[in-house]
Amino acid sequence: MHLLTHPHISRRTAIQAGSVGLLGLGMNHVEALRAADSASQVQTASSVIYIFLSGGLGQHDSFDMKPNAPDNIRGEFSPISTETPGLQICEHMPMLAARSRNWSIVRSLTHPYNEHSQGHMVMLSGRTPMPPTFSGSRPMPEDWPSIAAIAGDQLAPRNNLPPAIALPERLIHRSGRVIPGQFGGQLGRRRDPWFVSAAPFNGKTYGAFPEFEFHHARGPEKAGLKFQAPNLALPEGLSGSRLSTRFQLMTSIEKQRRDLDRTANVQQFDRYRQGAISLLTDQRVQGAFDVTTAEDSVLDRYGRNSFGWSLLMARRLVEAGVSLVQVNLGNNETWDTHGNAFPNLKNSLLPPMDRSVSALLDDLSESGLLDSTLVVMAGEFGRTPKVFGLPQHYKAPGRDHWGAVQTVFFAGGGIVGGRVVGSSDKTGGYPAADPQKPENMAATIYEALGLPRTAAWKDEVDRPNHIYFGDPIAGLT
Repeated sequence: MHLLTHPHISRRTAIQAGSVGLLGLGMNHVEALRAADSASQVQTASSVIYIFLSGGLGQHDSFDMKPNAPDNIRGEFSPISTETPGLQICEHMPMLAARSRNWSIVRSLTHPYNEHSQGHMVMLSGRTPMPPTFSGSRPMPEDWPSIAAIAGDQLAPRNNLPPAIALPERLIHRSGRVIPGQFGGQLGRRRDPWFVSAAPFNGKTYGAFPEFEFHHARGPEKAGLKFQAPNLALPEGLSGSRLSTRFQLMTSIEKQRRDLDRTANVQQFDRYRQGAISLLTDQRVQGAFDVTTAEDSVLDRYGRNSFGWSLLMARRLVEAGVSLVQVNLGNNETWDTHGNAFPNLKNSLLPPMDRSVSALLDDLSESGLLDSTLVVMAGEFGRTPKVFGLPQHYKAPGRDHWGAVQTVFFAGGGIVGGRVVGSSDKTGGYPAADPQKPENMAATIYEALGLPRTAAWKDEVDRPNHIYFGDPIAGLT
């Protein structure tokens, strides 16, 4: 049996490695690494924004209405026509209805799980079977890697930002349960997506609470919450000019850097440390994160709430060269409309989603980025066909968890607008035509990112693993 060994690095060399990153040095070293990676990684200009509606959007009350079904299935909302003949959606999404030329929907995505953590695992990883040591209460090392983690592993950075970013927060339940499926899993913790914590965890609210409209919408004076950009300022006393002068030390550490080149792990350390330091000096990067100070007209178009701010940040990050941005909206399973479903959706959830997604599509279209940016919007599952009431818990009825079918929204990235792929049955309970799986959705994302069918990720012990477990969804392009 051969024991695993690691290359020996002296303490002095390791300290100097840290100095290289802290001083902002090693750019040519990083560029050499990227050039070496290019032979095995597909270079693409495509990007993906994956909007994840934690809690589960009801298909009957959004994109797959059943106006001819009985009252206890149809629900309280009426359909409206979109600009695409024959395509109707919920009356509370009029802005998206006016932009159906830019988006299409899949009404037949299905998986077998009705529990939140299981649903998150399959829809964030694109894998239907549960991983071998799955736990609904915490992430496990044997979890499938998330789509965002795989994208970050497979794609080369196009700038000083990571290729995959998740925002505005990790998905954490109010009980403290960290939702599995959003991390690196078998790829290892070092391959977790880069999380931007712009919306600190709030342990008080749960589900679609109407008192805050949408997560943080009423501001800190009402909900005790604040949406904030990451602090990317230089330390006090260290100016940009002082930082740049330290490049003069390059000659004195050249020999040590060549020593470090022999160790791949330290090469990667150098690259990520350099990228982090670069965030402090790149004004364009800082502007991508600082969305709450955008012009009033921009904030009004997107909406002054977590949904609007997050999608504005996602658009700016794509513009800055990030390949995949996962937008978690919202925490504590905000879309979990067990009760009070119709007032919550009408007053608190659908309007900010309608406004901000419409603004995102407009901005991407006007900037010429829509053709190269795939926008996907889904939750961990749909909702039950039947409306039910739990009077001991809620003032008004809602719908329960339902993995058997949900509608997934697609736009940009070569998607032909105004199309409907698949269908659900007359009650909206099961796929009736062209069923799709999370694997097909994931394959659609990977294809948009330019990943070849032969691509593979390697786990912590260097075993290769397939990326594709299904075909991209036919009929969208």
